[in-house]
Amino acid sequence: MTANNFSQVCYRTEQRDESVPLLNIKNGQSGYSFGCTEAGETVQVRLTTGELDSWSRNECVENFSESK
Repeated sequence: MTANNFSQVCYRTEQRDESVPLLNIKNGQSGYSFGCTEAGETVQVRLTTGELDSWSRNECVENFSESK
């Protein structure tokens, strides 16, 4: 995702308490954001399996097909 998209996802996640649906374009996993690390440009993700992971902004995109 672009730097602008990353900023928007982080704003929605941290300021508006939204869980943004994301798709990892490298491994096909889906999950929902629950935090961000601006300095490292990573998104903390709760996978659909319930596990937690951290993805860099370059390996994920917003998953519009999973939007609530």
